[in-house]
Amino acid sequence: MTEKSQIDKQAALDRLGTMEDAERKVSGAIDPGARALVVAVAVLVLLLSFALPHTGSANGWDVLAGDADAVAESIALPSRIFVWLTLVFAVIFSTLALVTQKWALAWIALYGSGVATVFGLLAIWSRQTLPSTSTAAGPGIGLVLAWIVVAILTFHWLRAVWLRSTAQLAAAERRRIATAEADARAERGPADFS
Repeated sequence: MTEKSQIDKQAALDRLGTMEDAERKVSGAIDPGARALVVAVAVLVLLLSFALPHTGSANGWDVLAGDADAVAESIALPSRIFVWLTLVFAVIFSTLALVTQKWALAWIALYGSGVATVFGLLAIWSRQTLPSTSTAAGPGIGLVLAWIVVAILTFHWLRAVWLRSTAQLAAAERRRIATAEADARAERGPADFS
């Protein structure tokens, strides 16, 4: 092997190494772009919805704490699960994913918000199907608002994670092309210009 071919091979390996580094960097991060503002506003609206009536005189904070108002309103298990899932995944993990822009946290926020959306629907349904002898109120504005906002958050996290996956696939494709070109050059061997 000539000195020039060794230098060319080293340059190709260096270029390939930087592409792998770029792919690794893309694979661990998200870029929510304008969605970051939507997610931030949605998180704030969710926190506001906890202060609004969840059902009757019980607000979301009462449901979280299992307060006397929540007990008096006969809060069912789906409502309690929904409020906790909303707090943990739609508020806390969404905030962490926005601040750190970590892909894994965005996935956790997505999955948790998706499950919370299902439990939100069950919570509303359970408040609408109370026995006729019950004196408890139906779903309040806080519960309905929180359910809608969690569904919106789920959609936005799905889009952010999906776009991130497309960027990662593009980086991987560029690395595969560079690897194939480097292999093809290595198989051809050094060019003989004499």
